[in-house]
Parts: sequence; structure tokens; C-alpha cells
Amino acid sequence: MIENTFNNFPKKRPELPNEYKAIYEKNYEENRNGKTKMSALSQMMEGWLHRKVAKSSSSDKNTLELGAGTLNQLKYEKVSEYDIVEPFETLYKNSPELHRIRKIYDDIYEIPETEKYDRIISCACFEHIINLPEVVASTCKLLTLRGGIMCASIPNQGRLLWKMGYTFTTGREFKKRYGLSYDILMNHEHVNTADEIEEILKYFYKKVKMKLFGINKTFALYRYYECTHPDIKKAEEYLSNIKK
Repeated sequence: MIENTFNNFPKKRPELPNEYKAIYEKNYEENRNGKTKMSALSQMMEGWLHRKVAKSSSSDKNTLELGAGTLNQLKYEKVSEYDIVEPFETLYKNSPELHRIRKIYDDIYEIPETEKYDRIISCACFEHIINLPEVVASTCKLLTLRGGIMCASIPNQGRLLWKMGYTFTTGREFKKRYGLSYDILMNHEHVNTADEIEEILKYFYKKVKMKLFGINKTFALYRYYECTHPDIKKAEEYLSNIKK
């Protein structure tokens, strides 16, 4: 039941032990920029996520990216009008793609409801968001009513192959470098499973298509979703209820 899922939100991010806090920023920066052997391999694999999202790109569609990070999606994009939501300026401030950004928001709630987008996209972002139903409901209100599309690519968090994939690559490298368990870091970062994300998308959007990088939901590394026909009534009701 979707109500049971909603009751889990907003999530509480697990606190990192001090030894993880000490290396967190360095590890995050190295991971996002592929500066280690395994993170470079991970970046290559994640190319699938970026390419899937970019297939909906065209020069005549204005776009909003949620969780734009280091702006690494932009090298796949053809669009001319491109806004982002990204609270951490240090991630994008030195990006060579920064000149392509029209507007930068710290939070989706800063965007006026009069601003409408042909595309709203996210790449490896939704698994991190502690108030995900609220964010997805907000995307419904920001999309153009005719032809608008919301695209989200995510790791297959909570399923077997994803767990095995990072355990024997990035996780093993992390253990070797720091003597710490990568699971603790992943549990801090990825607060939502792929199945939870799918359930939320299907609640707020009437049409949801999924593609897998793998055989099935259990044996896949990534998922990609295309969402159209937002249910504005459900979105407004949810947003109204959480504000009470």
C-alpha cells in the first residue's frame, strides 16, 4: 500500500561514525570524478544512466535537472535552456559546463509554479532524497501539461546484483584504502530503494515506463524511468496534507 510507503517519509539519514566523517568529502570528490581505479570503472558503467536520460533531450525542450552535482549529465545533452537544482555549489562551481546553465536553485521549492518545463530529469539522485514523495509531487506541478516528461535513472538499490556489484568493486577498494565497511557509507547515502522509488513514481504519474540494465529487477544494476501524464490532483493533495 502506498500509504505505508509514505509513512516512511521523510527518511532519517543514518549518522556517519567519526572515522567516516573524516574522509567523507575526499572520498566523495574522488568518487564523483573517477579518480580511483574502481570509481573510474563505476563512472564508465554509469554512462548507461546518463545516455538513457539524454535520449529525451532536444534543443527545443527546456529542462530542469534535479541533483545536478558536477554537471556531468550536460555532456550528453542537446538542450539550450537548462536549469538545475543543486544545493552544493562546490560540486559544480569549477565545471567547464557551468556556462550552459540558465538558472541555479538550491531547492525545488524555490522554483515558481509559473515556471514550466518540458523535461525534468535526474540521474542517480532519487535514491538520496529523504523527502522523495514531496519532490516527485512537486515535479508534477512544474511540468508542461501537454507533452511534459520526467526522466529518472537510478541504481538498483535493494536488489541482489547491485549489492554484489558495489561490494566486489568500489566496496573492496574502499576497504583496502580505509579499512572501513562501504555498506555504512552506502546506507548513509542511499536512503531509498529502487522499489520504493518506482512505487512513488507510479503513484504520481499515470504513465510510467521502465528499462533495465540487466535481466530483471533482481539481476540488474540500474533502472531508467520515463514518466508522463502527471496526476496533478494527487500531487496537490499530497503536498497540501504534508503542510498541515
